Amino acid sequence: MDSKLTEISQTFERLKAAVIRKDYDTATRLLPQLKVLLTGFTSLPPLFEQTRNALQELAIARDIYEHAVVLRVHMEDEEAFERDFLQLKPYYTDIGDRLPQSPRECLILGLNLLRLLVQNRIAEFHTALELLSPAALQNQYIKHAVELEQSFMEGAYNRVLSARQTLPDETYRYFMDLLAKTVRDEIAGCCEKAFDYLSISDARQMLLFSSDQELVEYSQEEDRQWEIKDGSVVFKKAKEAANCKEIPSLQLISQTLSYARELERIV
Repeated sequence: MDSKLTEISQTFERLKAAVIRKDYDTATRLLPQLKVLLTGFTSLPPLFEQTRNALQELAIARDIYEHAVVLRVHMEDEEAFERDFLQLKPYYTDIGDRLPQSPRECLILGLNLLRLLVQNRIAEFHTALELLSPAALQNQYIKHAVELEQSFMEGAYNRVLSARQTLPDETYRYFMDLLAKTVRDEIAGCCEKAFDYLSISDARQMLLFSSDQELVEYSQEEDRQWEIKDGSVVFKKAKEAANCKEIPSLQLISQTLSYARELERIV
């Protein structure tokens, strides 16, 4: 084996061992070293030169980027996830039959679909789906993301939240937690516009919380300006916004009459 390939293999084994023992700081430190070493291989994208060890180099590079994507999920870093996924993508789309399909391919493609859904990038979600093969569309990881998107678009938020109990893989939990927050924020926004207040039990049921304490903690997040009082949740922000949106009717009538008089003069 080539000396550079041997060095990469040894460093990669250290990274995998760090991920297994959940030493993500060490794994994060080793990953840039591996990426720098990979730049010495001209067989990798975008050059794809036919070198003596091209297949081995392509295989280990794909493996490294797959581990990088999963590492970003463990680190809960969406931006780094997207960067590493884009570096990995050519190994799925441009290599063709030079390598056998990776056993982690559908899992990672499903993770990326879930990320697009969490970020509300629905057009990109459907574009990514169109690029998948019929076989991939039947995979459990891809079907999970597709069913979530359908439930989300239908407003069946209870199905979205209940899907957290039937994850196809534990790596999906991070994005599912983010999606659950997105769903609750959507419901909360509707509640603010539709009601002045709700009883705690009704609010808990609508926001799909399992306890009153979870509802109280949620009401104190960000800038919701909700008030828990006398067994009810009062949506102060909604009432204040309503008071600020008074239409200056007399001014509008005066302007309209003025425009009408000017039109009569022109005619």
